[in-house]
Amino acid sequence: MIHSTPIIHRADMIRCALCADAPCNDACAAVKPAGLLRSIWFGNEQGAFARLPEANPCLTCGAPCEEACVRPGEVPIRDLVNRLYYQVKQEAETAPPDDESRLACDLCGIPLENPFLLASSVVGSSYDMCARAFEAGWAGVSFKTVCTLDIHEASPRFSAVHDAGGGIMGFKNIEQLSDHSVAENMAIFRRLKERYPSKFILASIMGQNEQEWGELARLCEENGADAVELNFSCPNMMEEGLGSDIGQIPEMVERYTAAARRHCAIPVLAKLTPNVAAMSPAAEAALRGGADGLSAINTIKSVAQVNIHTYVSAPAVHGLSAIGGYSGPAVKPIALRFIAELAKNPKLKGLHLSAMGGVETWQDALEFILLGAGTVQVATAVMQYGYRIIDDLKEGLNLYLAEKGFNRLSEAVGLALGSLSETTDALERDTIVFPQFNHERCIGCGRCAISCSDGGHQAIRMNAQRKPVLDGRACVGCHLCRLVCPQRAITSARKRITRRASAEE
Repeated sequence: MIHSTPIIHRADMIRCALCADAPCNDACAAVKPAGLLRSIWFGNEQGAFARLPEANPCLTCGAPCEEACVRPGEVPIRDLVNRLYYQVKQEAETAPPDDESRLACDLCGIPLENPFLLASSVVGSSYDMCARAFEAGWAGVSFKTVCTLDIHEASPRFSAVHDAGGGIMGFKNIEQLSDHSVAENMAIFRRLKERYPSKFILASIMGQNEQEWGELARLCEENGADAVELNFSCPNMMEEGLGSDIGQIPEMVERYTAAARRHCAIPVLAKLTPNVAAMSPAAEAALRGGADGLSAINTIKSVAQVNIHTYVSAPAVHGLSAIGGYSGPAVKPIALRFIAELAKNPKLKGLHLSAMGGVETWQDALEFILLGAGTVQVATAVMQYGYRIIDDLKEGLNLYLAEKGFNRLSEAVGLALGSLSETTDALERDTIVFPQFNHERCIGCGRCAISCSDGGHQAIRMNAQRKPVLDGRACVGCHLCRLVCPQRAITSARKRITRRASAEE
């Protein structure tokens, strides 16, 4: 069974650097651990187990892989492989599918081999990069936005907010659009389509007026693009009236969508800005203008960091900085909220939704699909980990679909929408779900008691053996304790009827 959360967590291998040409592979010919570690990192532990030999070679091995590691002795490779054999194996109920046919889908009627596209950004900005991504297994690319502007980028132009393990939790950029000429980008489209006819080219464009929007759409179609994506959402434009400035004004979205629609016959998607209170007004305007689909979200306007000595935020460019676009895992909840909004809007029924925003694992992608997305775009994770993540995106999602008995990806689209209310008014409030402590996993740190005391309802105390004890009379079932536990030793338990509910009865 595929669990909602992995059996082996990233925290269990936090020191792994996910190396290129990993030296642990050279030290171990039996299992080639680098690929296994990467699959564990990206939530595809069952796919990792399926690639192991039947007999466990780690039982009689001295773990030379751990000493060969770029952080010698800091990554428990042998233990992780053993856990694949003795924990993941026990839970595996479905053999990996022999093919990827379940992943086949379409974007506005055009077939795709899988739902994964590169999002419009530096990750898809040249012929060589797109070719390598296609060879790796990506179904298509939303090419970096084509424009007639003379683009000159700042240096540096990226900054990041890191998590405790050093990974990127949030990513800020002040980058703009493609710095190739329109003619150069059209030549790239022709070469890509000639060599990779089955791959999907989504041509992101941005015009400065109706004529340019229409002309760029026409040129992209003539040079091999399968669809155009109208960039109404870039937050980093130097000039006013471009990018997210358009996306915040529904009338402009409708006008420029209509301009592109008049000049091409291929599908038109409007890429909308999250820098609004609600996305539906702009989405409905795009529909009126003739859009066939919607893309969301682009990056969120942000200030990522402020240097406490220089007083300049990051990235600093000769003593100055600017508000820029925020992406990465930190924005995923916001992106999910906007995709759900669009999918639940009955006026937008029938429009294709191409979702993005913080996708790193197949589980991340699946969440967007369950909320109504037909395709998923990825950028920041590729910038951090490379095109190679497509292997685990495809393998993990394919195994999930097989285990659930789905024959096609489309069967999973939108399944979570019915359980999502726009407000909390619809939620049942007459029962309490208690936390349950696993004392075998508990290390006695007391984090649960501290959080409950200072941030909850004073319902947990530590006993003489340094184990948590619950006071059911004080517990309100908020589950803060479960969230802060570093050992994942707290789960949900039984329910009870509250006094309020009993009184009403």
